[in-house]
Amino acid sequence: MPSTQTLLNRIGTVVIPVADQDRQIEFYVEKLGFEKRADVPFGNGYRWIEVAPADAVTTIALAPPPEGKPTGNVETGITFQTEDIDAVHADLKAKGVDVDDEVSRMGGPVPPLLWFRDPEGNVLMVVDIS
Repeated sequence: MPSTQTLLNRIGTVVIPVADQDRQIEFYVEKLGFEKRADVPFGNGYRWIEVAPADAVTTIALAPPPEGKPTGNVETGITFQTEDIDAVHADLKAKGVDVDDEVSRMGGPVPPLLWFRDPEGNVLMVVDIS
């Protein structure tokens, strides 16, 4: 048990800085089947966009980067869970998603998993929890 108390209770949103928000919406909503939870203007011509799987609490914000910061080719650290990694792999391949050639099966305590990339090269993971 930690000795320090916290007032933080959940992860609400994770942010992926993106250059082309419309292309990313198409990927996450049309290819992955996520819901678009928010698409609202803010600041000087910016949009705040959030997407998520249907039953998810945590959302992914597809936001413009801070001025002067790059986008794309980022290891996001975002991991999705599934109970059928092989079906997810086949589905992503069939939809033309940039996904690993094979599901990684390391054995031991590491569950089967795969990595895929969004149109800007940001890397996301899927782990089998069955």
